[in-house]
Amino acid sequence: MKEFPQSQFERMARPGSSQAGSEVRSELTRDVLSSVLQGGWRFVVLAEIANFAVLRRHVGKPRADTLIVDVAARIASALPEARTVIAGRDIAEIAFESDARLALDLALTAIEVAFELPFDLDGESYMVCLQLGAAAADGHRDEVHLLEEAEKALRDARTEHVAVARDVAGDSAAIDRAELGRDLTRAIENEELFLQYQPKVHLRRQEITSVEALVRWTHPTRGLVLPSDFIPIAEESRDIVALTLWTIRRSIQDQKILAEQGHDLRIFINIAGVLLADERFVRRACALVENSGAQLGFEITETSVIRDPESAIANLKVFAAIGIVIAIDDYGAGLSSLAYLKQLPARELKIDKLFVTQLTSSNRDPLIVRSTIDLAHALEMEVVAEGVETQAAMALLSVMGCDMIQGFLISRPINIDALIHFLDEGKHLAIAANARAPLNRLATVWKRA
Repeated sequence: MKEFPQSQFERMARPGSSQAGSEVRSELTRDVLSSVLQGGWRFVVLAEIANFAVLRRHVGKPRADTLIVDVAARIASALPEARTVIAGRDIAEIAFESDARLALDLALTAIEVAFELPFDLDGESYMVCLQLGAAAADGHRDEVHLLEEAEKALRDARTEHVAVARDVAGDSAAIDRAELGRDLTRAIENEELFLQYQPKVHLRRQEITSVEALVRWTHPTRGLVLPSDFIPIAEESRDIVALTLWTIRRSIQDQKILAEQGHDLRIFINIAGVLLADERFVRRACALVENSGAQLGFEITETSVIRDPESAIANLKVFAAIGIVIAIDDYGAGLSSLAYLKQLPARELKIDKLFVTQLTSSNRDPLIVRSTIDLAHALEMEVVAEGVETQAAMALLSVMGCDMIQGFLISRPINIDALIHFLDEGKHLAIAANARAPLNRLATVWKRA
């Protein structure tokens, strides 16, 4: 592998503002890449147009549908040694080999540099923002597995808003998605799944008013399978319908057990975006809730609504009409849109934990959180802060007017028996009672702001 000065690499990776600067960096990146390509490492990069919906509104659907051709062409120019193909309306797939793992990092930088310059679309300049998810494998690996790892990386990139690369393990223990998909179908039928619950504490009332149900899977031979491994498979195979209906039925059963122990709690269930346009699922879910009289809530993300806004909003209103509380999950993590927010029949808004975990160590996050709380209250929604792990964060959220908190400070996700014991002991009461204590001075500042 050809060596190059560190200062040269830093100049290449540093973002610039001028067209001349971008062209110089692009040329330098191509030169460095050409010296390390071809070898034992194999790479797949998925490049997704992050602001596709925004561009479509500006340039129209016909032109937006051909934009990926321009994107692929620019990527091919930046990475001439790679194979670039169009994989979807807003996704390009790039594949190449090298004898150095560093080649992937250089390739991601080359793509980012290439997209510092705007596109000329019908005489007007537009910036195209990409989300990059990549996978790297040393030696022979199944191409499908490599692509699946790149897809996982792209999902992470949508959340983190940075390029994400995953290294594929070289051992044989990697999960076979096809086999796991078949096992999941049997798992739903054979009751291998179970639910854990994470409580939400209402700060003003100092009580637990609801819990979030989280599905878990104990595989007979693999042991505990993480939701991040089987939920995407369920969505692809349509097992997500059976999985979600099972979750609703089990939540209804557990809610009755809680009620018998004197605990009247609403249970919130995560609903995948693909289900919001599924009329058959909507009918079956409504029948389960109405026949049982259960107090349930459905947590949905804004991105799930964007897929098919008309059907999603209509079906969410159907859920709300029978008493299901709609909560907007992960607010702020995606492309939050006031246009959709005002149309949703939501009564709760959950601020994404990315903002909450840095609440007391960041200058901007408190401003974002407080403005989000004010916005939600103006729309007559209660606010839940996810990922609360410290007394300091809870105190600041309380001062800001946040209604509820959820996170490890209160409790990790626990099974139904542990939840009953937790509620009986009332340990959360002492935590909630001291919500303001750690930040008295900061509280005064925020009240004046």
